[in-house]
Amino acid sequence: MRKLTYFIACSIDGFIGDPDGDATSMLRFVDEEFLAFLKAEYPETAATQGRRALGFDDLPNKRFDTVVQGRGSYELALKEGITSPYAHLREYVASSTLKEAPDPNVEIIADDLVGKIRELKAEEGDFGIYLCGGSKLAGELRDEIDELVIKTYPLVYGTGMPMFGSGFAISDFTLESVRTFGNGLLVRTYSRKR
Repeated sequence: MRKLTYFIACSIDGFIGDPDGDATSMLRFVDEEFLAFLKAEYPETAATQGRRALGFDDLPNKRFDTVVQGRGSYELALKEGITSPYAHLREYVASSTLKEAPDPNVEIIADDLVGKIRELKAEEGDFGIYLCGGSKLAGELRDEIDELVIKTYPLVYGTGMPMFGSGFAISDFTLESVRTFGNGLLVRTYSRKR
């Protein structure tokens, strides 16, 4: 069974962006130390354009071969004219409003999101599924998430877009590791208690 991993950036108080979802305030913490970690451990989580710009487009995938993102996250790339932001992965976009994919590498999940995720998880393979965002999608898939990798930036937003845009429900996870960086960034990895 392949794992669904929610690999997400957030503030100390659990927001992945401001009320509109803008997380550009976190970018200033992406320094050489963090980039070295990203290249060594999670190179495929950087968008294709970013990988090229940073000079590690040739690195093989380490953990994931598939990415799932919501319409809002995908829209950020579309606004820049990028129709396949993760061209090095199989790309799925969950959307009930986007009727046709603007790129042959992107498949739209218009209905039965949980069923599709369970189908992807049941595939044979050594690589997992990267849940890229956003908040509403993570909320819909909360029960399907097997692992959380939370990049916590030393910022407090006070309000904004939560990590999980869903109603109240308790889900238990076990802390597996914590990596600290000199600039105050933390990367915490949790596995779901089943």
